[in-house]
Amino acid sequence: MNEENKDKDKIITLAIESSCDETSAAVLVGGRTVLSNIIATQIPIHRKFGGVVPEIASRKHIVNVMPVIDEALAKAGITLKDIDQVAVTYGPGLVGALLVGVSAAKALAFTLGVPLIGVNHLEGHIFANFLSAPELKPPFMALVVSGGHTSLVHVKDYNSFSLMGQTRDDAAGEAFDKVARVMGLPYPGGPQIDKLAQEGNPLAIDFPKALQEKGNYEFSFSGLKSAVLNYLNSMKLKKIEVNKADVAASFQHTVIEVLLSKALDAVRERGCDTLVLAGGVAANSSLERRLREVTARNNIKFFFPDKILCTDNAAMIGCRGYYQSLAGRYSDLYLNAVPGLALTDL
Repeated sequence: MNEENKDKDKIITLAIESSCDETSAAVLVGGRTVLSNIIATQIPIHRKFGGVVPEIASRKHIVNVMPVIDEALAKAGITLKDIDQVAVTYGPGLVGALLVGVSAAKALAFTLGVPLIGVNHLEGHIFANFLSAPELKPPFMALVVSGGHTSLVHVKDYNSFSLMGQTRDDAAGEAFDKVARVMGLPYPGGPQIDKLAQEGNPLAIDFPKALQEKGNYEFSFSGLKSAVLNYLNSMKLKKIEVNKADVAASFQHTVIEVLLSKALDAVRERGCDTLVLAGGVAANSSLERRLREVTARNNIKFFFPDKILCTDNAAMIGCRGYYQSLAGRYSDLYLNAVPGLALTDL
């Protein structure tokens, strides 16, 4: 650190996130005070392709990363010499995209002579809740629902986790995007399904739920995605007009009920009194509403991040990196991108 015995509440972290199609940089003080959180999104670029094109994403990160860092520093009112440590996402994600952020972080850490902290992107999503809810403290159960991952994690302490279960195939967010695509909805599909579902009947179509055995905390949405596709093809062959709003509502209802039932069972099994929601799909209005209703009925405290912190952003990476630094969990300059990095027990 720039100051050898600096008060931990005054540690300044520069964080970088580039795991998919958002280039983000943030500056935090003490891990929970966000001075800036700049996000450059590529959604308009990838929309015409119906999804993220890895090569294009990587090239845009190269163009965006230094201007985004400069903007984050300027908004925070500091310069590089004020930085005490650099945190960066090193996985999971698109390998080319991750490499841009990791390379920038290593160069900055080396040049400034400050510690480097490699952060698991999924852990970052969980820690976004600490930024939205200053009163939140472990232990709690975290439901992580993003485009590439769906997991239940028991957060026992800031640096101690237990993975209850995760998806065996398609993640919830991935299923949303794929169903949206076959229904002809624009990318990204999740918000489009959520919007269309408000106009439909969630009980109109009985779609299947997988892995419903008691005590099973793993997820599978591949079969549900196939069931929606089969339904649409069947209706087309029969020349029956499809009510897309009902399809969207029924599909979304099925996903949410699976997430809800497993999350509540996990909370009860571990004796928690708090459930937090994390990941890009946390921005889904129906999921948030149902979780809020059910947790209130069961006297469970419920937290979820502000909308800007649900999607990929560097502030959550900075928060996670800060708590890793308190435990002395630093990385060396050989840090590399790990696209398949798992969320594991700590």
